[in-house]
Amino acid sequence: MIVALVFLLVLIGSVVFHILTPWWWTSVASNWGSIDDTIILTFWVTGFVFIAVGLFMVYCIWKFKYQKNRRSEYKPEDSKLEFRLTVITTLGVAALLAPGLFVWNKYVTVPKDAYQIEVMAYQWAWGYRLPGKDGKLGKVDIKNINDKNPFGISLKDINGIDDIVILNEPLHLLKNKPVKVLLRSTDVLHNFYVPQFRGKMDMLPGSVTYYWFEPTKTGKFEVLCAEFCGIGHYAMRSMVIVDEEKKYNEWLAKQKSYEQVVLESSHKPMVKLNK
Repeated sequence: MIVALVFLLVLIGSVVFHILTPWWWTSVASNWGSIDDTIILTFWVTGFVFIAVGLFMVYCIWKFKYQKNRRSEYKPEDSKLEFRLTVITTLGVAALLAPGLFVWNKYVTVPKDAYQIEVMAYQWAWGYRLPGKDGKLGKVDIKNINDKNPFGISLKDINGIDDIVILNEPLHLLKNKPVKVLLRSTDVLHNFYVPQFRGKMDMLPGSVTYYWFEPTKTGKFEVLCAEFCGIGHYAMRSMVIVDEEKKYNEWLAKQKSYEQVVLESSHKPMVKLNK
């Protein structure tokens, strides 16, 4: 009885701690509140299983406690029990996975009215590229990457000449406007993550990954690298500033195009990479 009581107290204490714990996520500042919903659903399903298994253990400890005249029962299989457990497990797994599949489908299905930006990661900083007046990002080639052209913009593509390049400076985004984020890495595995936006994606050397989101609140939000990328990983941070349209356009008008940066840096490196 003492052992059964201890197990029961541990079970109750675990549930109470989870309910009363002060820790929770940061507030959502994008359209991906559904990601929080899927996590909460996971808590409910796994929490129910945890409580059910815990109560079953308490019952077994009490029900089958030692009795001098009791004899063990040999039962190599129980097809009914196995069938019931299989059905219950299947329903539980389906409840966990099905909502996430719908959210993931929306996560990778970019709206037609979304504008594009590019995020480039390198040890240990961030670079951003935005379309110029033509509204198109120019082509890039890894062979073109150097100190004056860290994005590897192709000089043969006229769409890339007016691209806005931002290095070691905050990225500004429009409020209530969907944005497709193209992700690149020049060296190792990185991950572009803004906790308040709930979205993140790995950045693979030699590949371009993407996701999209729609900022819903103005303000400053910290950018983190969510994959261990070397000794300077802890300091690989940046800022995203979400603006209303007027303020965003004022900021954009002050930014320099790739062509302007190259002309100004003709006798010095375009950017000094952090090492």
